[in-house]
Amino acid sequence: MDLLIFDLDGTLIDSKLDLAHAVNATRRHFNLPPLDTELISTYVGNGAPVLMRRALPEASEEELAGALQYFLAYYKDHAVENTRPYAGIPEALSQLAAAGLLMAVLTNKPDAVSRHILEQLNLAPYFARIYGGNSFENKKPHPAGVHKLLEELGVAADRTMLVGDSAVDVRTARNAGIRVCGVTYGFQPDSFREHPPDMMVDRPEELVRAVIAERKARGITGSYDV
Repeated sequence: MDLLIFDLDGTLIDSKLDLAHAVNATRRHFNLPPLDTELISTYVGNGAPVLMRRALPEASEEELAGALQYFLAYYKDHAVENTRPYAGIPEALSQLAAAGLLMAVLTNKPDAVSRHILEQLNLAPYFARIYGGNSFENKKPHPAGVHKLLEELGVAADRTMLVGDSAVDVRTARNAGIRVCGVTYGFQPDSFREHPPDMMVDRPEELVRAVIAERKARGITGSYDV
């Protein structure tokens, strides 16, 4: 691999609690009781509008528009209160960068808050591009974001792999004609049963070992102290 494209929530960061708090704050705003955090995490992955539709199934379109606005404003102010990188992610990104990998983020979360979170967690410098759900006309699983990254970064599809935690990421990779690695520690590993990735890892260091082994086999020089 020459380029790794990472999903954000459930892949690089454990944002489950902050997302749940923002969803439940929105439900309180509409005088509704809170939802379970684990249930909310199953709603994540298709962008904020879909998240709001799932969290407020009885709401009208007008109410949903207001809920989305409230949710985004609340989440922007509370996005890194509990959110942290998954164990091993900072080390993995450092090792992959040292090995010469290009890396990017492609998420359905809005790009401004995505960049804010990555900057606050000191992860942003590892990524050549950070694209969100409002960066393109179509969100994942549409391949537009992947195609744009390949074009901008000058990497071939057969040298690119998407890393994510859900079927949305697998479908995105399939639509874009690239390989995909599923992480089992994320929000929706059960979704891989219906949409299996090319490979799966339980920990970030497993991804590092696999990618570096492939690059060594191709004779690519770099720092391989893993």
